[in-house]
Amino acid sequence: MNTVVITGADRNIGLEMCREFLKRGWKVFAGKFVMELSYMEELQKEYPDLMEIVPLDCTSLESIQAVAAIVKEKAGKLDMVVHNAAGFGSRGADDICGEFDFSGFQVSYNINALGAMRLVQTFMPLMEGGKKRFCITSSEAGVVSVSHRDGVSSYGMSKTALNMALRLMFNQLQPKGFSFRIYHPGWVRSPKIERDGEAVQVHGGKFDPWETAQSAVPQFIEDRTWEDRMVMLDNEGAAWPF
Repeated sequence: MNTVVITGADRNIGLEMCREFLKRGWKVFAGKFVMELSYMEELQKEYPDLMEIVPLDCTSLESIQAVAAIVKEKAGKLDMVVHNAAGFGSRGADDICGEFDFSGFQVSYNINALGAMRLVQTFMPLMEGGKKRFCITSSEAGVVSVSHRDGVSSYGMSKTALNMALRLMFNQLQPKGFSFRIYHPGWVRSPKIERDGEAVQVHGGKFDPWETAQSAVPQFIEDRTWEDRMVMLDNEGAAWPF
């Protein structure tokens, strides 16, 4: 049975990615960070034998190591890691000459860039004998050559750092049989969530979470004849520089 660890699986894209893997018969270790949400438990009822909910904080090496121990005990090996968790930090388009919260940059960098590095380092030993594939959700927001924004974005800057980290890890690990998928999900709508007893729409977008997940998972699973090249594909199959 194929096995996958998915970070940021509490809701939205991550939850829908879990659903797509489960429908294909994969054993899913779904990383839960927002403990008060119950969407994962509802999905688990549909796939009690395939879905394992695991507490997972991508900023903590100890948390990731604990998940690795669970995977080793329950499955013995791991085929794929999907890093979907994201830290947005400061969302505003801030004036570089103005005042803004630098702590937001640390949050974004720690989850988006360093989180990916922690996952790769920790799960590599379990992936020997498996599919040996790392799938990372990135964004055009981190692509320097096509950047159109004029504000300071902790999210965008952290995704740029992530893309560089992925290139370096690819250079080291691809010759050892590891493969990578970099995925740009597009502008995804966030569904309504409960906040203080009221339903709140977080933000709009072009795609629903299930649409981008249905595009992502086939890209993650399918093998390529050109695994020696690295490219970022979006949910419509278009290639982006990264």
